Amino acid sequence: MADLRNNPSLLPPNSSALERALEQVTARISAVPIPAPDIIDADLCPEPLLPWLAWAFSVDNWKSYWPLHVKRARVRDAIKIQRKKGTANSVREVVATFGGAIELKEWWQQEPAGTPHTFAMVITLASNNGESVSAQFVDDVIAEVNLAKPVRSHFTFTQGVSATSRIGVVAAARVVNYRRLQFEAS
Repeated sequence: MADLRNNPSLLPPNSSALERALEQVTARISAVPIPAPDIIDADLCPEPLLPWLAWAFSVDNWKSYWPLHVKRARVRDAIKIQRKKGTANSVREVVATFGGAIELKEWWQQEPAGTPHTFAMVITLASNNGESVSAQFVDDVIAEVNLAKPVRSHFTFTQGVSATSRIGVVAAARVVNYRRLQFEAS
């Protein structure tokens, strides 16, 4: 029996020089670090590899001009959305991956009741730095909603507006003198 401490080769003693050379070359491959857990994690995956990860997770659409946080959210929630596809919750989650808020009312929740298999939604989208979103970005969100909604359903869309501001309270003090007046009736 061969001593594996001195000769770690698993090749038989009668192996050819080519086989031994191939063994040496492939032995070095195992020393190359492979960040496999990082590659399949949406938050750790290098940005150039995100489109490939999105393809692997069946993200329906992918646009290169989306902000990085949207791309990562789309990949991160892809499986969850695919599992619920065709439901109102999948529509809510799709909008959430784009960083938006949604108010969704299905036909039976409307007052008076709407046309069967319809829903109305108000979507409020904001970018990361407070700027308004582009019309193309809104169209992308609507296209993703079309893919996530129940196939038989139709919807009306209203874009909401979100605004934030600061309120400052300014107070001024003014000294006032009060004098008691007394009147006598005569």
